[in-house]
Amino acid sequence: MSSSVKQRYREVVNSNGRVYRIGETDRDILGRSRMWMVWLPWIAMMAISSSEYAFTSAEGTLTAAHNWHDSQIFWLMAVWIIFQGGIAFPAGRWRETGKLSARAAMLLGAAGALLGYVSLAYAPSVLWAYVGFGFFGGTGAGLVYATCVNIVGKWYPERKGGKTGFVNGGFAYGSVPFIFLFTTYLDLSNYRGVLLAVGLFLAGVVAATGFFIKDPPKNWWPAEIDPLATSDDPRIRRSLEKNPPAVKQFTPTEAIKTGVLPLMWFCLLCTAGVNIFGIAFQVPFGKEMGFAGGVVALSMSLKAIINGTGRGVIGWISDRHGRRTTLVVVCIVLGLAQFAVYFSGSLGNMPLFLLASMVSGFGGGAIFPLFAAMTADYFGENNNATNYGLVYSSKILTGVLGAGFGSMVVGAWGYGAAFMIAGCIGIGCGLLALLLRQPQLSDRGIAALSDTDRPGQPIGG
Repeated sequence: MSSSVKQRYREVVNSNGRVYRIGETDRDILGRSRMWMVWLPWIAMMAISSSEYAFTSAEGTLTAAHNWHDSQIFWLMAVWIIFQGGIAFPAGRWRETGKLSARAAMLLGAAGALLGYVSLAYAPSVLWAYVGFGFFGGTGAGLVYATCVNIVGKWYPERKGGKTGFVNGGFAYGSVPFIFLFTTYLDLSNYRGVLLAVGLFLAGVVAATGFFIKDPPKNWWPAEIDPLATSDDPRIRRSLEKNPPAVKQFTPTEAIKTGVLPLMWFCLLCTAGVNIFGIAFQVPFGKEMGFAGGVVALSMSLKAIINGTGRGVIGWISDRHGRRTTLVVVCIVLGLAQFAVYFSGSLGNMPLFLLASMVSGFGGGAIFPLFAAMTADYFGENNNATNYGLVYSSKILTGVLGAGFGSMVVGAWGYGAAFMIAGCIGIGCGLLALLLRQPQLSDRGIAALSDTDRPGQPIGG
């Protein structure tokens, strides 16, 4: 960083001892508006979403082309999810220790996405698909996801809910064109060419956007907002009142010791498992209930659209009404939607099936930006990539819980039991979310702040 930029900032400390780096504008650091750090991650998130949300739309063709069984398809998705969620914590750690830049993470993610699609097209056996799509594709998507979601909260620490939700939403509705492509066009005569073309296109988009993504300095706070005073902007004032900044920058160890982070991990595990269950089984359930392929594709597309747009909307709502209150409502809605999907499908009622699918998509998508923003609210932005990586690592098990275990329940007891269990899990998580509280500091805790929270020598004025 040049000396001219260094002279622009100073560090101030609030009553809890939390440090804020103020004085630098986004243009001082980036050379452009910080909105670029919303639009670029959003585009990249749209590009990687097809691997999760459109995958089951291609299952029929993949099964016929490679002679894979349905259970192998579901476990292939589960392996992808394990590595997509599992890379979040180590990637966050590498990024925050300077071993992995945002740009490098995005370029590696682009390479992984390409290898994932190539393996689906050319894998000689399902084992190679597990390696190519599951490991490389999942890891690549996880690198992109972790980088894009966490960087938004760093650039918008004063109003992170809506922006985080908007970027997170790209991970769902970006898949819509590919849902229709894989459902209506992909077949045995063209699947290799189509999958290769899609992989090259999506990898190119991720690489192009990732080249310009950059983190702000540690403790950075927007220059135009005084972190020690009440803002005159009613939107910012309300957001900070409902979701006050973390009392300090918690390290991962400190965050775990509060007991709040493990509870967040468990709640995300269960709710994300319900979401994955819906993604994995809505298409085959709709077909078994007699709905035409176009209707099933439409239901999945509507689910993805509402899943994505709901993330942005719910982030904005949580800025106004508080993360925890919003999370409780979302979990209950997600649970009730599972009952609605099953009963509307069993009755053969297409309009209700589509509506229930949209509500399920809304609830399933909204949980992710809420937990991402809540992690920063509770534990601070400096270590958010690692802390949210810990919370998001619960997704390692959601593939097993939602897709793998869901497949076992459907096979043993049928769709009815599976949807009932999923619904009860969602409602139960709403009750657990009532226990979430922002960690506070005692006087002794303030005196024992970690080194990362102690102010440095102020520079400039």
